[in-house]
Amino acid sequence: MNVELLRKLVEAHGVPSREEAIREIVKAELGKICDIEVDSMGNVHCVKRAKGVKGEPKKLMLAAHMDEIGFMVKFIDDSGFLRIQPLGGWDPRQMASQRVFVHAKGGPLPGVLMSSTKPKHMLTPDEANKPAVIDNFFVDLGLDGKAAKKKISLGDPVTMNRTMQEMGDLLTCKCMDDRVAVFTMIEAVKAAKNHRVDVYAVATVQEEVGLRGAAASGSAIKPDIAVAIDITLANDIPGLPEQDHITKLGKGTAIKVMDSSLICHPKLVDHFKKIGDKNKIPYQMEVLPFGGTDAGAIQRLHGGIPSFTLSIPTRYVHTVNETVHRKDVQASIDILARYIEDAHNGDYSYS
Repeated sequence: MNVELLRKLVEAHGVPSREEAIREIVKAELGKICDIEVDSMGNVHCVKRAKGVKGEPKKLMLAAHMDEIGFMVKFIDDSGFLRIQPLGGWDPRQMASQRVFVHAKGGPLPGVLMSSTKPKHMLTPDEANKPAVIDNFFVDLGLDGKAAKKKISLGDPVTMNRTMQEMGDLLTCKCMDDRVAVFTMIEAVKAAKNHRVDVYAVATVQEEVGLRGAAASGSAIKPDIAVAIDITLANDIPGLPEQDHITKLGKGTAIKVMDSSLICHPKLVDHFKKIGDKNKIPYQMEVLPFGGTDAGAIQRLHGGIPSFTLSIPTRYVHTVNETVHRKDVQASIDILARYIEDAHNGDYSYS
């Protein structure tokens, strides 16, 4: 597994609509084997054509989103403190006492993300028990008001300041969601040899704020089949009952049955299961009661497109410690590559 490419992707910074750093990595990695096009939203379309096919081949769209949850600057006070607008689904309990970057025009500025609250030593019991509220958070850059307003503009992105850490067989960083899926898509497209479908590997934008990039790309491409690649919950940690684990680290890739954005096409689910069984690729089944992926947006286009999501099990989702298992990532790459090679055999009609 190319850990250094994964490191490059997860340590890059890109909130919704500001995915340029990740876009350049995708273009560099797939530009030698794919035709590359960037649309007006910033989605990267990497097209790898079928070979040896009579007539017009089917279009297989893969979708993995480049954006990470983060913030943008919405106010700068006279003391130099920044107030922030969330971009994506933040749990305020996970935001306290973090280090961040504010991505100003002159370059990233380091700061700390803190909450407007008294120190522990001064809190009453009632104050200590109050839940965290996003609107109470601010960024301290160590600048006075004049300097902050000179360097920072409203709308500047704010991302978490974390590097990737290896822990045994596990890898952790701020945005495995969804850079580990971008990595999986890149490596699977490279690994797929003879395929009889046109592969549209799309690195999408603005997924965390409503699956927006995938909807635009799916509308333009008009695929015959859509496969999103994303992370899913691995709640296999102390204190949670097994029925709520969703998936477990180290047990293989996850074949999604449903989430709140789509019920995966049953024949696509079966196709991936057969490929896993045939090639002895470990997989687990996933039923996710909440959350959605790019497939949920693509499925509804052009009168309906057979759609499916392949998931990488991930602990601590939407925190700075999103964690995956090497074996699950490799299984995801392997099953996706084998599917690309076999996609032309899929019959997803209901007739």
